[in-house]
Amino acid sequence: MSETVADVSALIVQTLLANPKVPRDINGSSKIVEDLAFDSLAVMNFVMEIEDSLDVSVPLDRLADIRTIDDLAACVVSLKQAT
Repeated sequence: MSETVADVSALIVQTLLANPKVPRDINGSSKIVEDLAFDSLAVMNFVMEIEDSLDVSVPLDRLADIRTIDDLAACVVSLKQAT
């Protein structure tokens, strides 16, 4: 099955909403650091959780360009398509 950015974004939002500390009104355009109030450690833990659930590894140099949930979803989809 081919995953789209929208599919992966929805999965990321669903994963985030499992955390009671995350705001309930998040969507694909939500900024991971600013809107979710994640510090660098929280971002790394969150990305590792997404990597585990989607069986993909996001290189550290790609993380620097990720600002929103949709950015992360697009990165995951491009990495999965490259394999």
